[in-house]
Amino acid sequence: MSLPSDEAAYRLNFAVQAKRARRWHLAPLDLADDLPSLQFGPAALRRFSVDELRVLVDARRLARFFPTTSFEAGRFSEFQWLVVEEEVSLERPPEGRAVPVLFADLQQDFGRIEPHKGRFPAIVEDTLFFLLLAPWEEWSQMPEVDWRGFRVPWVYTTDEDLFVRPLAVPSPASLSWEPQALTDSWGDVVEVERPVVLPLEDEAAAAVPAWNGPYYERVTRARASPLFETPVVHFFIRAYLSDGVDEVLGHLTAIEAALGLQADYDRRLRLRSDKGPGATKRVAARIAALLNARGFADQYEQLFKVRSAFLHGRAMGTISTAERVMARKLSRQIVTALVDRATTAQGANREAELQGLLDRGLPFL
Repeated sequence: MSLPSDEAAYRLNFAVQAKRARRWHLAPLDLADDLPSLQFGPAALRRFSVDELRVLVDARRLARFFPTTSFEAGRFSEFQWLVVEEEVSLERPPEGRAVPVLFADLQQDFGRIEPHKGRFPAIVEDTLFFLLLAPWEEWSQMPEVDWRGFRVPWVYTTDEDLFVRPLAVPSPASLSWEPQALTDSWGDVVEVERPVVLPLEDEAAAAVPAWNGPYYERVTRARASPLFETPVVHFFIRAYLSDGVDEVLGHLTAIEAALGLQADYDRRLRLRSDKGPGATKRVAARIAALLNARGFADQYEQLFKVRSAFLHGRAMGTISTAERVMARKLSRQIVTALVDRATTAQGANREAELQGLLDRGLPFL
């Protein structure tokens, strides 16, 4: 498994002098139906062959670090993958990248909370946000099981910087498998495993290619708008990554981050002297204006009652599949409309934009 000495010397010399390096973040799409291949921004969504996966993780190097375990490329190749490439600046010297703990600031507050830190690397969550704008809840044939088109249980990062020690790849057993009985050429029944798939409607295969490079660039421009200066993306992704009531709360919080203002709760900050409606009605009015229908405001108020019952300890029943999917769909529709508005709005003032939506939405209520 060792390298020829001249190749090792060349790679080591390159790594010592390098100022930038590439990273690849590999995310398996667990439970995904067969999806068309996509290429957008720094990401690719597709199936990879055994050889391609071995190259992506640098299987030879992994074998030197973890000689007692093997990278099961064959089993992993049965899944579709989201691979995101990232270029990073090498600000630390080689020794700082090799043993970062020895160069950490021990005076820092290790218990501090970074409120909008994601579960996965930022560039991966940015990519997930883009993919989650697709109407997966409409394409799902089994929303009572899961409205998502795929799950991302983990992300594995591989780094071309030689001074960054690789981590072991999670086991394929961490993904979803189901038994399958096959008949071999001798007529004997052989039991094997195959990935579990949550089927999508046929229209998904034709619609997914619309999430391509040009649309990705449009979403990227929208995110630079003041309309996205609040943590809309953070809570939109948190809802996807959460389960149970936390999923519904994540969707509603994403809506409030998108269309809420501090002045909704503090009347002293409002631009006008009149008292006006309360915070919930103001967000509902903006939803009606943004989506141009009163019904969407009614959906929000229905879901807000579910949220209030949970938070304030009132008697609360189960959250139905219909309400769960409604929360996801309403959140997606609002965020998608906000993307469209961010790329066409002339103003650069978020408060003015939301005030305009409020004025147009109040007559709906």
